Amino acid sequence: MDLFAYAPAPESRDVVDIRPSYGLFVDGAFTDGGGEPFKTVEPATGEALAEVASADAADVDRAVAAARRAYETVWGPMSGRDRAKYLFRIARILQERSRELAVLESIDNGKPIRESRDVDLPLVAAHFFYHAGWADKLGHAGLGADPRPLGVAAQVIPWNFPLLMLAWKIAPALACGNTVVLKPAETTPLTALAFADVCRQADLPPGVVNIITGAGETGRLLVAHDGVDKVAFTGSTEVGREIARTVAGTRKRLTLELGGKAANIVFDDAPLDQAVEGVVNGIFFNQGHVCCAGSRLLVQETVAGEFLDRLKARMATLRVGDPLDKNTDVGAINSAAQLARIADLADAGEREGAERWSPPCDLPGRGYWFAPTLFTGVAQSHRIASEEIFGPVLSALTFRTPQEAVEKANNTPYGLSAGVWSEKGSRTLWVAERLRAGVVWANTFNKFDPAAPFGGYKESGHGREGGRHGLEAYLEH
Repeated sequence: MDLFAYAPAPESRDVVDIRPSYGLFVDGAFTDGGGEPFKTVEPATGEALAEVASADAADVDRAVAAARRAYETVWGPMSGRDRAKYLFRIARILQERSRELAVLESIDNGKPIRESRDVDLPLVAAHFFYHAGWADKLGHAGLGADPRPLGVAAQVIPWNFPLLMLAWKIAPALACGNTVVLKPAETTPLTALAFADVCRQADLPPGVVNIITGAGETGRLLVAHDGVDKVAFTGSTEVGREIARTVAGTRKRLTLELGGKAANIVFDDAPLDQAVEGVVNGIFFNQGHVCCAGSRLLVQETVAGEFLDRLKARMATLRVGDPLDKNTDVGAINSAAQLARIADLADAGEREGAERWSPPCDLPGRGYWFAPTLFTGVAQSHRIASEEIFGPVLSALTFRTPQEAVEKANNTPYGLSAGVWSEKGSRTLWVAERLRAGVVWANTFNKFDPAAPFGGYKESGHGREGGRHGLEAYLEH
């Protein structure tokens, strides 16, 4: 008998009303789309949730024109103090509707309700509260005495943190006086469309926020539109390169937050149990669907055996299953396409000679699932050590000296994040200042705050989101 078995504790779906179909949100109203509508699918079951409109070129034109009118007539001329009132109102409504939005996010995305409830939604509201505070203080941000908004911002967000990435994009844009046309990922549009309803509930002037749904072609039309002054994208490095080529030679400002292959470095003096928790959180949080996931474990040789034993014991306690069950640690993979990519890279790891291990794990019979997986005996040349898997797969390597740890950690085309585990502050700082990563966590991982800038180097993009640094991307100064 398992003394630690948990009875199911499902969150109710009744707090969410998913409509059969959804339109585009343009100029303060929901409208039909000119493109071919598509289905959004529940990852935990593989079943369709709703039909969603797809924006064509004419729809993109309408959305950009609505944003331009709102910018020139209402939002741009409005005082920072009055803009702040709207942002505060949106933040409060998000808090009031947090349970509904968390459930909707877990249904549409596949992430565990504990994460959407305890991580995503509190941070979503916090970003609007934080940027509301900046709206009337932009002249004190160190960006000149009279910084001005850019105009219309085109924003394209990914499927791994749909509502949180929306907040990261929209909150600073509005605080700085810009208007927005946002395209959510085609596999996770529902919380963005719910946010459109939040905007109406907050009486946000029509056209300040426009949300257009569709696949990659809709995003390409938006990014290339002549009426756009700023492009912000979070997603894959491959698409980021394409956007950079599109924007090159134009007047548009660009920020890109792209892929990562973060190293979690564990030294022999680290608090090992604490480090195990950090490593587990670093790679299995949100099923590994995290740009800054700690997908490479670098552990010092002298403690590698003991650490990996403790890590496997902890992985054996992870509960995989229904995202709406409050006991679930690892939810569903977001889509069939992403599951196929994860499986392909994991198979490549075995073929190239790494040793694959997963705890005993009964996966549900329908939907998209992948067991938490650890690879040992990994070489730097292996695909699993160099390519972003974006799934619950951890590659373990060893090192002997701090210098070797730094060299291995930096041996990647990416540079988004890293973690350092040690009880010596001097060692932690020595390593951190040599890591080519935009964020370095010390004795923790995956901790975020709206006041802290986030972004990467190299193929992880450029520009920062969050904090005072994130305001710069939306201001002329």
